[in-house]
Amino acid sequence: MKIGERIKELRQEHALSQAQLAKKIGTSQKAVDYWERGVNEPKVSYVMALVHFFELSYDEFFTEIDLPDKK
Repeated sequence: MKIGERIKELRQEHALSQAQLAKKIGTSQKAVDYWERGVNEPKVSYVMALVHFFELSYDEFFTEIDLPDKK
């Protein structure tokens, strides 16, 4: 799973629109849309905001996310 898919999954589990989530973490609906579609990835500050908002640990947030292999 990619980070955008994880964000979308969490957003939908909490029955939030993209605009509602964006307002809660201090960004735009367009940014959330871009993250979910994989156009962009959130900056670290927004990842921190998402983790805090969804009341998760970083491990819980990243558990299902496929991280790129280091070369």
